Amino acid sequence: MAQRTVSVTSEVGLHARPAATFVQTAAKAPYDVTVAKAGGSPVSAKSILSVLALDVRQGESIVISAEGDGAEELLDELAQIASAS
Repeated sequence: MAQRTVSVTSEVGLHARPAATFVQTAAKAPYDVTVAKAGGSPVSAKSILSVLALDVRQGESIVISAEGDGAEELLDELAQIASAS
């Protein structure tokens, strides 16, 4: 399983527009993609409600995981979205 730990730098955290872009990107994958606050329980990265419920704020870290063909590239893209300011 591929995994990335990313610090969220957006002023709004992983909310609103960044969350929507994150979920839309994850939803393109034909395999499971999860996201969790560092040390927390993972939720589906394809569910806008689950991602918003994490309440990830600026400066917090998230762990993104995926398994399947192209997982490394997908995680790179999701990490870039989460760390964009």
